[in-house]
Amino acid sequence: MKLEEAQEILKELGLPPAQYNEMAALTFLAICNIKENDKWAKATRQSLGVTKGIMTFVNENYGKSYAPNTRETFRRQVLHQFVQARVVDYNPDDPTLPVNSPRAHYALTSEVLEVVKTYKTRKWKSALKNFIDTVGKLSEVYLKERELNQIPVTLQSGKTIKLSTGKHNEVQAAIVEKFAPRFANGGTLLYLGDTAKKDLFVDEKGLKDLGIPIDQHSKLPDVVIYDNKRKWLFLIEAVTSHGPVSPKRLLELEDFLKKCKVGKVYVTAFPDMSEFKKHSNNIAWETEVWLMEVPDHMIHFNGDRFMGPR
Repeated sequence: MKLEEAQEILKELGLPPAQYNEMAALTFLAICNIKENDKWAKATRQSLGVTKGIMTFVNENYGKSYAPNTRETFRRQVLHQFVQARVVDYNPDDPTLPVNSPRAHYALTSEVLEVVKTYKTRKWKSALKNFIDTVGKLSEVYLKERELNQIPVTLQSGKTIKLSTGKHNEVQAAIVEKFAPRFANGGTLLYLGDTAKKDLFVDEKGLKDLGIPIDQHSKLPDVVIYDNKRKWLFLIEAVTSHGPVSPKRLLELEDFLKKCKVGKVYVTAFPDMSEFKKHSNNIAWETEVWLMEVPDHMIHFNGDRFMGPR
C-alpha cells in the first residue's frame, strides 16, 4: 500500500517514470522515514547514506533485500534524479564532502517534506501546485533536453524529422543528407529507422509499390532509398558497433525482397575508417561501403564492376 502511495507522490511531483519505479519508491519511503503503517503526516527530514541508511531501511521495513553492488544503482538511477528534482538535498549536513565520499548522505528537502505531509488531505493539491510552480517538473525538463539534443534530418521534400541522439543515428542522418545526394541521385526515402523508435519514417505505399512487405519493418535495413531514374533500391545498414551487410545478412535480405524486382544495391555505412576496419572481414562481396567522414567516396567489395544492383 505505502509503496503505491510513494509512487503516486513521486509521479505527482513530476518525476519521470524511471524515477517512480519500485526502487525509487522504496528509496523515497526510506528518505521520508515512512513505514507501512505510518501516516504521511509523520514524515521526517533525516540524513541517510545509501547502504547503511536507505538499503537497510528498505530491507528491515519492506522486506526488499538488495545486493551490496546495487548501491551505485540507487545513487545513479534514483538519488541523482531526486537531487535534480529538488526532492532531496545532497550532503546537507556537510556540503564540503568530496564526490563519492563514503560519508555521502541524502535528506528530504524542506519543500518536499511540507508537501508530503499534506498527502491525502485537503491541502495536498494546493501544496503540490505551489511546489511545481516553484521548482517545475523534472519530467518536462528531461523532455525538453531530449528535444534539444535530437538530430534533425531534412528530407528531399523539405520536411524535417528528428532522430534521437547517438552515433548510430548520426550516421543515419548523414546517409539521408550526404550519401543520397551523391550516390542515389537524391532518391526517395522509403524507410528510416531510429534507435529509440524503430519505424520513425515509413513510406508504406512506396514500399508496397516495389513489392516490399510492409508488415515486416523489423526485417528492413536501417535506411531504404529508391532511385526512380535508375530503378535502383539502396538498402543501407548504419554500423557503429554491429550489423554490417554480412553474407548472412545479405541472404536474409535477398529472401525478404524476393518479390521486389528492381535492382538492389546493398551498402554498409560507417562513421569512419576505424569502425570500418573492425568489420571489414565480415562484409559480403558485391556490396558497398560508405564512410561518413569521407562522404565523396565509396569502397566497392568486388573487383570486376563498380557500384550497381545485384
